[in-house]
Amino acid sequence: MMGIRKQFLKSKPVCKVTFNIPETIGNGAAQAFLVGEFNAWSTSATPMKKMKNGGFKVTLDLETGRTYQFRYLIGESHWENDPDADASCPTPYEGSRNSVIQL
Repeated sequence: MMGIRKQFLKSKPVCKVTFNIPETIGNGAAQAFLVGEFNAWSTSATPMKKMKNGGFKVTLDLETGRTYQFRYLIGESHWENDPDADASCPTPYEGSRNSVIQL
């Protein structure tokens, strides 16, 4: 099961967002990255931690009151969206969509 967990902080306009890739999607990959508007679409800025079960996980502090587009880069070239995202939207690339999270 994919999963996005949101924990809104009362003390500041920030949400701790945990992004998860299950082992079935991680599919034995050695690495995975979270790529999106929050890191200028860098394919290396936000590595995800590999879990014992073969899945991946990372937690980010993101500003509330915004939406962010993102995707997962699994291995070196496999892109995945998150079916648990709040929405999806088309990209400039033919037949490709981004996941969207609303905070």
